Amino acid sequence: MTLTFDFIGIVTANLGASLAFYRSLGLNIPDGQDDAPHVEHVLPNGMKLAWDPVSTLESFIPGFTLPKGDNRIAFAFSAESPSAVDEAYARIVREHPNAGETAPWDAPWGQRYATVLDPDGNSIDLYAALPDSD
Repeated sequence: MTLTFDFIGIVTANLGASLAFYRSLGLNIPDGQDDAPHVEHVLPNGMKLAWDPVSTLESFIPGFTLPKGDNRIAFAFSAESPSAVDEAYARIVREHPNAGETAPWDAPWGQRYATVLDPDGNSIDLYAALPDSD
């Protein structure tokens, strides 16, 4: 038997806020799902990203509580250029004022890097390769 990794699930305290945040990152998630018991979105590579509201899980899993602690999951979104990282960070923080975690900076491994937090505190990295400095 071969297993294929094809699904990433996010447990969220506020489904509408989480979907709005990921739409800001460029995911084309249809509107009208803010009260759904489960939302799935198929990414261009076939991977599925899904959201489950805490209220749904509490209904089906006896004793369920939202996991605590920072960085339970982490995602990274690549950008076309270093300036696109700056633009995306500025736009996301403007649209979601509490999302700013680490402003864009030039990482020593050769990438322009920034970090935002989704409404549930999950770390979302934005990055692009820096031009060669030869």
